[in-house]
Amino acid sequence: MQIDLIAAESRFDTPMSLESAMESMHAILAPAGFGAIAYDFSPVPLSHEGKLLAPTLLSLRGVPDDMHDLWCRGGYFERDPVMDLAQIVTSPFWWSHGGQQSRPMHDILSARHGPVVEYLQDTRLRSGITVPIRMGSGALATFTAIRHGEDATGVCAQSCFAIGALGRMFHDSVLPGLGPEILSTPHMRLTPRERQCLSLSAGGMTSKQIAARLDRSLPTVTLHLATATRKLGARNRFHAIALACHYRLIEPVTSHS
Repeated sequence: MQIDLIAAESRFDTPMSLESAMESMHAILAPAGFGAIAYDFSPVPLSHEGKLLAPTLLSLRGVPDDMHDLWCRGGYFERDPVMDLAQIVTSPFWWSHGGQQSRPMHDILSARHGPVVEYLQDTRLRSGITVPIRMGSGALATFTAIRHGEDATGVCAQSCFAIGALGRMFHDSVLPGLGPEILSTPHMRLTPRERQCLSLSAGGMTSKQIAARLDRSLPTVTLHLATATRKLGARNRFHAIALACHYRLIEPVTSHS
């Protein structure tokens, strides 16, 4: 069964709750043979050391009950070849763990991915299409449609364009409704005052100038900056600013009065 993109588009509004969007997408894709779907969102997909970070959101339909826990708590997201490939490509791609493999996936597969590949084979989630969606902020989302049963390489290859369009349509519908706990990274935390002091420092202000701007004592500002530096695991204030920018904790100030 082919996917009717015009009919599918009528199912999506902006904004739309994640639950409603997942139900609509599942209703569209299940008749086309894609009985499982997954959507994840990472405001900061990689640590400053290049390590894949757990997404702040992972929503699943049509998959085994243990999949969410394995990916989020069992560390499978770190071993998922789909997540590795989504970091380096921009177009939708198909994959298969039961037949002919797509070239991009073939090139990145390694023994490290073994637990995830074996799980997908055992649960008969053997082939699918993943849509990487990058945002200007550096955030990354992926939408994945998965087929149950035997390998369906041909169907996946032919459906890449349609599911790519659907995945972006889905993302555009749910993004406005995602809360601040989803849109900010949980991997690094600073207080509002620590973020403010670092942001002003990133704009070129000295500790003395920051103290005057915030009407706080110099020792208080110095303490905020030192605490932020320690929390971030930074070597010095300049390193702390770089890390805070990486984790989207601050927006550097370019001018001030």
